[in-house]
Amino acid sequence: MDIANKRGVLLLFGIMACGITVADTSVKLPEPKEGQYVHQAPTLEDLEKDESLKPQLKAVIRKGYDLFMNTQQLRGENVFNDMNCRTCHMGEGRKMWAAPVWPASTTLPDFRGKNQHVNSVEERIAGCFAFSMNGKPPAYGSDTMLALVAYQQWMAKGAPVYETNIAGRGFGKLEKPKLEPDYGRGEAVFSENCSVCHGDKGQGQKNAEGTVVFPPLWGDGAYNWGAGMTRIFTAAAFIKHNMPLGQPGKLSDQDAWDVAYFINAQERPQDPRFVGSAEATREKFLNFHKHTLYGTKVNGRVLGAHTNTGEKPFLKPDNLKPRTFEQGSDSW
Repeated sequence: MDIANKRGVLLLFGIMACGITVADTSVKLPEPKEGQYVHQAPTLEDLEKDESLKPQLKAVIRKGYDLFMNTQQLRGENVFNDMNCRTCHMGEGRKMWAAPVWPASTTLPDFRGKNQHVNSVEERIAGCFAFSMNGKPPAYGSDTMLALVAYQQWMAKGAPVYETNIAGRGFGKLEKPKLEPDYGRGEAVFSENCSVCHGDKGQGQKNAEGTVVFPPLWGDGAYNWGAGMTRIFTAAAFIKHNMPLGQPGKLSDQDAWDVAYFINAQERPQDPRFVGSAEATREKFLNFHKHTLYGTKVNGRVLGAHTNTGEKPFLKPDNLKPRTFEQGSDSW
């Protein structure tokens, strides 16, 4: 049994221990469309068998894997919430429809709408630290960043460069729901399907040693208002294709949209791009926030109308900045 399958067995026992009944573990995911590139990302077992790689490189790739799976070891330095890279990028970063990370190594540098400039692989990783992990990205060129890039690039071995028609990339997409997403319906879906792992207040669960078992979905331990998962369509697709854990596809599309709305109608740490008010920040970054509830009124309160940065003792990481390639653009 390979490493991934062993973890799968242990995860299943963990699910059962939490009281979840997995009635149907059959995978109900979209089929690759005709003409899409399907990549079989290599595993750590493949890494050990590969005699073409120098042992020093293998050691760095293994370190990247370790950081990817347990990013909490950087808690208080680069990570200030309860997230790991694998929280969103499931299956060791290899799983289709769970944001496999290897495509970043074959499609970047490229323009990214979120920050309106051309991004490198390192910068893409930096965004995950700044938003999803409510933290401070490792320095570009640092040992930590090199290890994470090496792991991602290893998984891209054999994949064509700049092929963008990739099967299973990101979280997939859902058709717009027949009914507008609804807070009350989403709360009911959450209570029935999600709270057993993520807590009735979205707080997540930790074991006796304090290790995060199931991540929080809102509050100080969750992703902040700038994270991609705050977009309702992103969360809905992730939920549909990956949740409840071990039962992908169990929820209807409408249920996925509704529960994504409910989860993202809860408070979380401030967007690091905050400019003084939630409404002004929403307007400035409307290309992103038009898909979120940030800066809008839900249940009588404006979401994001606070200065709370969670455990993080700062707002914006100093190495998260725009790039224009114009003279002086690196000195602001």
